[in-house]
Amino acid sequence: MSTQLEMAMAGIISGEMRKVADDEGLAPETIRDLVAHGKVVIPKNVNHDIRRIKGIGKGLSTKVNTNLGTSDECCDLELEGRKLNAALDAGTDSIMDLSTGGDLDSARAFFLEKSPIMVGAVPIYAVASELAREDRPLEDLSVERLFSSIEKQCRQGVDYITVHCGINRQSMEFLRGVERIMPCVSRGGSILLYWMEKTRQENPLYEYFDDLLQIAKRYDVVLSLGDGFRPGAIADAIDEPQLAELMVLAHLARRANDWGVQAMIEGPGHVPIEHIKPHVELEKRLTDEAPFYVLGPLPTDIAAGYDHISGAIGGAIAASAGADFLCDVTPAEHLGLPDENDIYLGVIASKLAAHVGDLAKDVKGARDRDRRISLARRNLDWESMIAEALDPELVRIKSHLASDREACTMCGKLCAVKLSRQVLPSRE
Repeated sequence: MSTQLEMAMAGIISGEMRKVADDEGLAPETIRDLVAHGKVVIPKNVNHDIRRIKGIGKGLSTKVNTNLGTSDECCDLELEGRKLNAALDAGTDSIMDLSTGGDLDSARAFFLEKSPIMVGAVPIYAVASELAREDRPLEDLSVERLFSSIEKQCRQGVDYITVHCGINRQSMEFLRGVERIMPCVSRGGSILLYWMEKTRQENPLYEYFDDLLQIAKRYDVVLSLGDGFRPGAIADAIDEPQLAELMVLAHLARRANDWGVQAMIEGPGHVPIEHIKPHVELEKRLTDEAPFYVLGPLPTDIAAGYDHISGAIGGAIAASAGADFLCDVTPAEHLGLPDENDIYLGVIASKLAAHVGDLAKDVKGARDRDRRISLARRNLDWESMIAEALDPELVRIKSHLASDREACTMCGKLCAVKLSRQVLPSRE
């Protein structure tokens, strides 16, 4: 069996590539060539039946992921089902199962069965959670147990996995040498950091990267190379640990591609607004334009309760600069486990950011939707306005028409659109 990357490198256009081409309005040959050069990935595990296959990367529309999953404080699959439906209703392109509480295999199976879109996971969460339930310290984590869990999760059907391979003994020393406010805010990164300190051993995901590649290749799982040292405060952004890790990830992405394994790079995190564009451009330059997956980014630290807005600001700038995949940020970020309303608002904010980025990148078809809703506004065609809006149901609820049922209650008889139409009638 060949991976998507191997097929593309051999000049073969797979069924998945054709579906991505149809979705993006591009030629199948274009998608094939982008995949062949590691600039686009198609997350699709051979064991997972996805109804909505998507591509992520250069020249494609910016995609959005939603983080779901249980915790040891709240383990309710019925709630997770509502959150999944909220994410799908808001238009997410992907979900990640970040469960750490309850029966993790069952939770993963639940998401894989219920989700019509790609599903990601962070395998080390499962191992760490199992150790916690056994009342054993994290340093008891064995290399064999970690890779066995990765194999199990890939076999189960996850389409991409976040693996924090860029943390190694050298980059760990860089972290010791800086004065960060928040030394490590990545959960997976902190688990490995703690394990490396306690055992005095190298990060197994880095040391045995070839073993990881063998597993990923077997199931055609995309490696999402995680940024364990991403900044968790804007004062910590763009420092030695972060850049050292990025250099390692760039090298590992090339190694993955040489094996025929698809890879993308994860990015920050909390970043000052003026640094977002240069950071995206740096990632693209260092990684030969590998797909870039960013959390937010968040350009301020004070937006607790409104971090979906902060994330939309940062995400729009990142997407316009070339970021390919946005991880949504909900109003519950930094506060607790999100509910379904938080999920919906987070996805809508990220979809808005993604679209703004697509307009700036001139992604094919991005401007068409804006033109359609503008024409509907000119014609005071409320049903078309509702249909083209990012959140049609909200627009329907918020639409309050004036007594003549054409203008809205903001301007009524002084509607600028109606008055200007009398002076400058439409030429269409």
